[in-house]
Amino acid sequence: MLMSRHRILAPCVVCLCALSIGWIQSPRLQNLLKNQQDISLASLEKDIQAESLRLNLLKKTPSFGYDNLMANWVYLNFLQYFGDEEIRAKTGYGLSPEYFEVIIERDPRFLEVYISLSTSISLYAAMPERSIVLMDKALKSLKPKVPEKSYYVWRYKGIDELLFLGNYQAAQQSFTTAANWATNYTDEESKYVAVTSLRTANFLRQNPDSKYAQISTWAMILSNQVDEITQKRAINEIEKLGGRIVTTPEGVNQIIFPPQD
Repeated sequence: MLMSRHRILAPCVVCLCALSIGWIQSPRLQNLLKNQQDISLASLEKDIQAESLRLNLLKKTPSFGYDNLMANWVYLNFLQYFGDEEIRAKTGYGLSPEYFEVIIERDPRFLEVYISLSTSISLYAAMPERSIVLMDKALKSLKPKVPEKSYYVWRYKGIDELLFLGNYQAAQQSFTTAANWATNYTDEESKYVAVTSLRTANFLRQNPDSKYAQISTWAMILSNQVDEITQKRAINEIEKLGGRIVTTPEGVNQIIFPPQD
């Protein structure tokens, strides 16, 4: 009887905690889309401070075994935050790491969040060190097949290490590990990841300043379903490195590497 009661009450407690934390969040955050033009920078900064406090509270809030639910809920909060481009143009993306600290702590095997983690923290918030620290922490809970296709986390880590930190040795190790983990699968997607990751690692082994490696890595970003700003940044970087993107008659984009690395 007591066990049955506990099973009924636990979800209620979790929901109550979530609602309470949501109530603590400043109501202005929910009305930003309606009043963007009239909100002062000082008011926006207060909202950011309030959201930061809420996220810090979430880090300490017990989930009573519902970590996945909490991670999903915070990720939805992040998507709302990240997608508000007009407000982010004024305040920046400094809270991105705070969202993912909660998410990774609650559910490091939530594979779908890692591309957002890498892009939002390294590219938009310009904090690649924070991105890599979070992925390093998460990788302690991952295995080649847990979750399925977890090799992507090593791949994202290698991207940040190479493109945003210039840590070629660490990037080489990450891409090599991504290739090794991907060989545990037989599907075409995994085979492609294994081949391209190993090729990038080999480029770096032969030449730490390899343009081919950097072009290949920007191409990895392009291959993901990233936003338009990130796509333009990747294309510009590829062209600056001497590469070109051409479209075949079949409508497939291909990268032409420069004559020399």
